[in-house]
Amino acid sequence: MSWNVEVDGGTCIGSGMCAALMPELFELDGAVAHPLAERVDPDETVLDAADSCPAMAITVTAGGEVVGPRP
Repeated sequence: MSWNVEVDGGTCIGSGMCAALMPELFELDGAVAHPLAERVDPDETVLDAADSCPAMAITVTAGGEVVGPRP
């Protein structure tokens, strides 16, 4: 099963935390980040990136269920 990764461009503040943790998946484009792929293999670092986002702009889902950020 793969995970879906989304960045809410209206919420993202462009801190770059996600790109620093996973430059192979996240990239800053001006003042906001975006994922380089919408579907990824499950990886703890993807959840770490979602957890570390100060704006909580990253959502990771699996089968329609939110798995990140974690509470």
